[in-house]
Order: sequence, then structure tokens, then C-alpha cells
Amino acid sequence: MVEKKNLVLISVLIGMLMSAIDTTIVIIALPTISSSLNAPFLDTIWVILIYLLVLASFTTLFGRFGDIIGRGRIFNAGFLIFILGSGLAGASPNVFFLIGSRVLQGFGAVMIQANSSAIVADFFEPHERGRAFGITTMGWNIGGVLGILLGGLITTYIGWRYIFYINVPVGLIGFYFSMKYIKDKKTKKVGIDYIGNTLMVSILLLISYGGVEIAGSGLTLLNIMLIVAGLLLIIPFIYVENHVKDPLIVMKAFRVRVLSFSLIASLLQAIGYLSVLFILIMYLQGVRGFSPLDSSLLLVPGYIVSSLIAPRMGRVADRRGAGLIATLGIAIMDMGILVYLLLGVTTPLYFVVMGSLISGFGAAMFWPSNNSAVMSGAPRDIYGSISGLLRMLSNIGTLMSYVIAISIASLSVSRYVAFQVFLGSYHLSGNISSKFVVGIHAALISSFVILILAAVFSFVRGKNRHEIEQAQKN
Repeated sequence: MVEKKNLVLISVLIGMLMSAIDTTIVIIALPTISSSLNAPFLDTIWVILIYLLVLASFTTLFGRFGDIIGRGRIFNAGFLIFILGSGLAGASPNVFFLIGSRVLQGFGAVMIQANSSAIVADFFEPHERGRAFGITTMGWNIGGVLGILLGGLITTYIGWRYIFYINVPVGLIGFYFSMKYIKDKKTKKVGIDYIGNTLMVSILLLISYGGVEIAGSGLTLLNIMLIVAGLLLIIPFIYVENHVKDPLIVMKAFRVRVLSFSLIASLLQAIGYLSVLFILIMYLQGVRGFSPLDSSLLLVPGYIVSSLIAPRMGRVADRRGAGLIATLGIAIMDMGILVYLLLGVTTPLYFVVMGSLISGFGAAMFWPSNNSAVMSGAPRDIYGSISGLLRMLSNIGTLMSYVIAISIASLSVSRYVAFQVFLGSYHLSGNISSKFVVGIHAALISSFVILILAAVFSFVRGKNRHEIEQAQKN
């Protein structure tokens, strides 16, 4: 008989897989959507960006709601909202209706993602969490690349509307499992920090929107002001969180170095690693002339390796300690970037596959072990808040990766061309192609440095309670 906690894990896996797919499934379909709905390209790009913006801005909020209302309730409701948003997106009569539907999809995904790590931590003991997080990592990895593959296949052979309709049956399966097996053991009867919630959402929306606008229109006074305003709001947010009765984020929890440093490592790793993915897609499409679907196929081996190895690496982290395994994982990811730095206009494509395999192996070491370290360092009564914060940092990393990739690419070509290259509808040639490779190398070096910083925080984070207990037993 399958243990209940493993059925819970299946529910979380489906939720992570579904929400991850929809971060990338729209990319290939975007030119077709723009043509079908007679929408300007710069309006249509928001079909991708609005989803990322919602994920980046509201994850911590719904993680906290999970602590108060019940993680299972929020998680289960997320499936229904995601299904509704997907159905509406598929039936969209115009691009603005589609963008609005993607907002609804995003809120459903946020509710699922924000509480996923907390639910795993609720049902699994500390010595089991590495394996469990390895399995959820597998779902996230598969979802990212599966989104691109499904987006290409469905758009080509069935129609773009079905990239959204496909979520309905998958979501219903996930909802069935989650309703049946994920029950709230108890909820926390506390008030809601309305001021802190408002400030947090404002901070993330201002910074995220400013970053997206930099990618779209470059550095302008307005974009800089948006980001600065968001950063300045951090000061009153910290003050409020230290003085209200029931804060959104319990600031004293961050005095635990293993928690705070693990979260910082998570953010830096997401920015550095995902930037590489976007940069590679632009290289393969813009310089080598591959379609988005063919480009993603070259990156599949790394994702397969990562997905297969992640559960095993989670078990190793349970025994050897999260800090060591996570830090080694980042170091291996940097080795993959060194391989990518050899790429040129005519470099053999096996270098791309080789770099993908190396990076995928490193990612499989980092994600489950770092997630386990975060949740082991968090007080149980704020698991939802910390789970939401962890996912928020990853989502911000995704958004910032996109900003870095587009911004650096546009140093050598116009922004419009950079967008077209990103979507696979424009192939560079001649001298422009060589210049673009120089820009790609600069972006890869920036990712290399960001990952080194992530490795430093990962290395000096210290040990969590479980690791100390394991060391004493040995």
C-alpha cells in the first residue's frame, strides 16, 4: 500500500509540474498568438511577463495565508483557480483578455507554489526531506523544458489555444489527489498583517515591473525611479514587521544563519543559472538558426539528468549535509558555464549538450539540498511563510534572469531584434552574429560571478539542527 505521505508528494509534484510548464509553454506560441489575435508584439510579450510578475510578487503573501488559513486549503484552491484561468486563456477573444487570464493563472500557480515546500515539510521528517525535495525538483525541471516542447508541438499540430486547455485535465487530476490526501492538521489563529502585506507586494511589483521595463525599453528615469522606490519601501517594511503582533515575515527567524544564507544562495543561484538557460536559447536561435523547439531539444539531456539524479542527491544531502552538497552543486554549474564560454559561431553543438549535462548534474545537487536546509532552519509555525519566501526568491530569479538575458543581448542588437531572437523568429548573420556571441560571453561571465557569490553563501551557511544531530550520531 502506498504511504499517504507519498500520495501527498504526488499532489505537490503535479502542482509544481503544472505551474512550471506554464512559465515556458507560451514562449514558442507567442508569434502565433500575436498573429491570431491581431495584437502588436510588444503587447503580446506581456502574456509571458504578467505570469512571471504575479509569481514574483505574491508568493510570500499566499505562503503566510497558508500558515493562517491552512496550507491544504490554499494549495487545493490554487488548482481550481489555475484550471479556471487556463480555460479562460484558451478561449480568449483578444490579447488583453488573454493577459487577464494569465493573471488568474498566475494567482493559482502562486497558491500552489507558495505552500508546496511547507506541505512537504509537514508530512516528511527532516531526514526524509532531501529525497522529497529531490522529487519536487524533478517536477520543476521537467516542467520547464516540457513547457517548451509541448508549446512547440501543440501550437504546430493542434493550435495555440490548447497549450492552455491541456492544463484543465491535468489540473483536475492534481486537484483530486490534493483534496483527498492534503488535509490541514491545524491552522494558526492569528491576525493578518495588512500593512506588511501591502508593503511587500508594493516592493516586489515596483522592482519587478521596473526590471521588466528595463528589458523592454532600456534604462529610463521612470524605470530607475520604480526600482529605487521599491528598494526604499524595504525600510518601512522591516520596521513594520518588527513591531506588529502577527508579522508577514518573522524577522527574528533570519537570525538563524543557515536559514538566511540558504535563502540568499537560492536567489543568487536562480538568477545565475536561469540566465544561462535564456542566453543559450538566444544563442541557438539567433546565432545558429535553430527553431525554439530544436533549441530546447539540445538542452533536454541536462534536464533529464537533473530530474533523474535529484532524488538521489536529496538522499545524499540527508546523510552528508545540505551545505556541502549544495555548494558542490553550484561549483559544478559554474564548470558548465566554462564549457559554454567556448561557444562561437561555428562551435560543434556537442559543447552545448556537454555543458547542459554538467549544469544539470550540479542543479540536481543544489535544489533539493538547499530547499531541505531552508525548511529545516525554519520554525514550524511559519513553514508557509518561509516556503512562500523560498518560491518567491526563485520566481524573482526567473524574472531577473530574463531581464539580464534581454538587456545584455540588446547591447549588440536592437531590443526589438533581441525579443525576436528570444522567440526564435529572427536569425542573425554575418558580423552581427559575431558581435552577438561577444555579448553572450559577457552575459555568461556575469552568470559565472553570480553563481560564485551563491557558492560563498552556501558554503558559510553552517549546519542545521538535523545535520548537527547526524554528526553527533556518527
